[in-house]
Amino acid sequence: MGYGSIQEDVLQGKDSFSGMELLGEIDPLPSENGKGAKLFKDQNQKQQQELRVDNLIFEEVNFDPDMQMHPTQLFQETTATGLIKHGVASSKPVEYNKQVHPSLASLELLRNYGSRFKRLSEQNISTLSNIETSLDHQKMSTEEIIRVAGARYVQYSAHWNDSFCIPLHPYGLDHGGLSEEENRDVELAQFLLAAAEKVGCQQFERANRLLFHCEWNSSASASPVQRVIFHFARALRERIDKETGRMAVKGSEKNKERELIQRMDTNVVLTCHQKIPFNQVMQFTGIQAIVEHVASETKIHLIDLEIKTGVHCIALMQPLTERQDCIVQLLKITAIGLNSCKTMIEETGKRLASFAESLNLPFSYKAVFVADIAEIKEGHFEIGEDEAVAVYSPYFLRCMVSRSDCMQNLMRVIRNIKPVIMIVLEVEANHNSPSFVNRFTEALFYYSAFFDCLETCIKHEIECRMTIEAVLSEGIRNIVAMEGRERTVRNVNIDVWRRFFARYRMVETVFSESSLYQADLVAKEFVFGKFCTMEKNGECLIVGWKGTPMHSISAWRFL
Repeated sequence: MGYGSIQEDVLQGKDSFSGMELLGEIDPLPSENGKGAKLFKDQNQKQQQELRVDNLIFEEVNFDPDMQMHPTQLFQETTATGLIKHGVASSKPVEYNKQVHPSLASLELLRNYGSRFKRLSEQNISTLSNIETSLDHQKMSTEEIIRVAGARYVQYSAHWNDSFCIPLHPYGLDHGGLSEEENRDVELAQFLLAAAEKVGCQQFERANRLLFHCEWNSSASASPVQRVIFHFARALRERIDKETGRMAVKGSEKNKERELIQRMDTNVVLTCHQKIPFNQVMQFTGIQAIVEHVASETKIHLIDLEIKTGVHCIALMQPLTERQDCIVQLLKITAIGLNSCKTMIEETGKRLASFAESLNLPFSYKAVFVADIAEIKEGHFEIGEDEAVAVYSPYFLRCMVSRSDCMQNLMRVIRNIKPVIMIVLEVEANHNSPSFVNRFTEALFYYSAFFDCLETCIKHEIECRMTIEAVLSEGIRNIVAMEGRERTVRNVNIDVWRRFFARYRMVETVFSESSLYQADLVAKEFVFGKFCTMEKNGECLIVGWKGTPMHSISAWRFL
């Protein structure tokens, strides 16, 4: 019985554990990077070459961590007009009901969208047929269908003109190489792209006609492509209602995505943990890095910014108990949470204490509850003498990007605590562009890959899949239907985080070969692990699905 089985017991509240349960091993398997890894590598290389304004949201001011700054300055959102040039944008805040003309910019984004398709304007018409015929004899992934739809839309964008009427078969294009179902999905995705562009241009009547077609031909229980289109179309509809005054615009939205995750049934969490590789790959990599950085310490203090069920803490306890030298005298875990999460965090503490007791591991657990993360202070952590502090931040900072005052306070507190290492897990995507259409396009590719992952890994776990997709739908809504302070979650990629962390004198730390080897072995344990791609980006590990970047994990220390 291995690590996964022990986590199941802890999640299900098992009170006692035998020593044999700690001895599970993972059989080495050969690495299978394949085409997905190459696609991923090519995209990273291109991203490093093309610096766009949406990569610079954190850098609109020169930031000194000791300098007092207005809360809105650091992460201020800006409006890009037309094509984004030389990484420079207007400093005026984004507002609803403001006339913009993003069509040229959106087409340019589609042309330049990583390695997913080449700049079609510079190639002949055979490029698209090459994309399609290369996919013969195998079912296209959700992201591939969106990619082909984007390529067609770019090539034939002139057909979506002022006298546009919805055709039964757009452009009369030869659909060779795709199945009938794939052709329908590609066409439907083209309607969605056209609708998004019309919304960006404030052409709401035309957008409504296109969205009606999307909504009529999609649902939350259809194919993965149609499910993606359903959720994006619904978010676009909400945006139109806000911009036309049919729905009130709120000053600040609750983080409904986070609320859904917190209310998620334990069985759903367990199913995802067992069948979707991302969580375990990221956890093993991060925890292994912590273990290595506290190898000579006897008192270890883990500050967890988002503990949830605490399954990653189990992975930390196991290697600490196996030490032959430098026996652990104390493992202390401090969990940070809002008052609304009190019950869940306290229950997690009880399960972890029971598990630590079964290992004869000296253990202490403290939960710190605040009404708002802005209230966090150094005194909350009660750092003892000779304690080596590690900080674990799983998908937490993305919720702070829109609240620069909270982010600044949190980072100053962490810096003053002087941890030996800080592990940061984040979504690897650019969903914070000031341009709505750019943001929409980036999100469409990202969520298409995510829906494809769910369809592949938990296709027959319908209740679980729909629960996860409801969470993703809130993420889509946050990106597409919201603006300004309404957008409570903002995903940015690792390059943006690097520039931000540098302002706090943080330097990236390399993951050991052992950490990366463990990550590879964990991925191969999953039935569909071959589709989970991993690629180094500097010292960071990017975890993707069939080559599309999905998550990043990085390790940091303070100078």
